Amino acid sequence: MVYFSGLSDALRITFVQMMILSAIAIVIFLYGMIITLQKWGSGATGYALEPQEGKRGSAITFLKTWWKQVTEKSPHGHGKPILEILILDILFQRRILKRSGLRWVMHILIFAGWMTLFALSGLMFSVELTHMIGIELPFTPHMFREWLSIPNYIFGYILLIGVLIAIVRRLFVSEVREASIMYDWVLIGVVFLVTISGFLADGIRTGLIWDFGLDPSLAPPAALFHSVISLLFCIAFIPYSKYIHIIAIPLALLANKGGE
Repeated sequence: MVYFSGLSDALRITFVQMMILSAIAIVIFLYGMIITLQKWGSGATGYALEPQEGKRGSAITFLKTWWKQVTEKSPHGHGKPILEILILDILFQRRILKRSGLRWVMHILIFAGWMTLFALSGLMFSVELTHMIGIELPFTPHMFREWLSIPNYIFGYILLIGVLIAIVRRLFVSEVREASIMYDWVLIGVVFLVTISGFLADGIRTGLIWDFGLDPSLAPPAALFHSVISLLFCIAFIPYSKYIHIIAIPLALLANKGGE
């Protein structure tokens, strides 16, 4: 099974090679998460902070402590049902909405685009794996890929709009601009690059909208570039960057019973 991506039109990567790249990204992610959970278990509560001196945390101990906080009655008297927290606080991010409507729109668009594209990629991966091991489906991987093309475009644009709002806020909203450091610009720039490279790779391959008149032979290396940076920055890099907040904030909300 040959993928669209590769070093050239003749040297395209296979499904097995893509599995290997994906596995490497997942291993890097899991290693980073274990280190992060150990730091949290040692008392480090902020991004890039080291554990308290002389303390060595345990990821398992942290998770047990967190689960105990989630399941026990809130001592602060503001406990909300877990389902309400999952839907309103985590999925629909009502706490952000209370602070800023524009910021909420930005977060919702980036969250919906990122997570849906990730889920669609997982579905495509599952169909290809199922086909590879010989289980018959009522459709081929090629057919399924074509079915996903429109949702991929829709949520790709949703993600792009969210990223553009983030860039505009950092450029033109004074309090956001003054609070931004170069690291923040690099992070949002990487997401922008991942998003644009996906449109460009598909455009060159299909000749639609984003092809910019480029030679179709550039489609495989463009797709390979998009695949590699997506795996690197959208999966592997998360535990080592401020993007860890997409995991840390839901954990904190559940532990605090949705408290501010």
